[in-house]
Amino acid sequence: MTRLRHWPSFPAQLPPFDPGAVPSAPHVLFRAWLEEAGEQVLAPHAVTLSTVDAEGAPDARVVILKEVDESGFFVASSARSPKGRQLAVNPRAALTFFWPALGRQVRVRGSVSACGAETSAADFRDRPPASRAEALIGRQSEVLTDPGELVRAAEDADRQVQQDPDLVPDSWTRYVVEPGTVEFWQADHDRRHVRLRYRRAGVGWTTERLWP
Repeated sequence: MTRLRHWPSFPAQLPPFDPGAVPSAPHVLFRAWLEEAGEQVLAPHAVTLSTVDAEGAPDARVVILKEVDESGFFVASSARSPKGRQLAVNPRAALTFFWPALGRQVRVRGSVSACGAETSAADFRDRPPASRAEALIGRQSEVLTDPGELVRAAEDADRQVQQDPDLVPDSWTRYVVEPGTVEFWQADHDRRHVRLRYRRAGVGWTTERLWP
């Protein structure tokens, strides 16, 4: 497809990024970038979560960021889902945020741990009813041979949510990705893209510029 070479990647005007004037902790800069993205991008909190399976093969899917603070980046899923099972075997992951309207991406790599049952339950109860019902269906990524079976399972899950709004599946888990590195990438039309990496150093962080 020749069109692939001609589609624009970024807008004409790109925001500035001075890597010499950044906060000491990456979550502070990330929150600022996320707020900017929220003004121009649909689903700015959507993030690609990458894991590896038991055979070492990579896997990736888009999930929703729930929170970010000094301890890490929070996402949630069923522990019985493919990503939950993969994290149980190899509790490491990468997160990739991409905001093309700003010419920005953020890459996170780190270890993953499950939050406590109370925190995970609170996360589930905060989901909209339709999202809770979808999670209660379960069987994520299994082969679906009869679409009618999905309809019946969804109707049953809807009834469960209506009858018991506090119902939480025991597999629901909130995870925190505790970053070892966080990279901020700002596009430049001259292809001299600005890359700044935070790398954990003891209890703090060190920053370093990277070649494009």
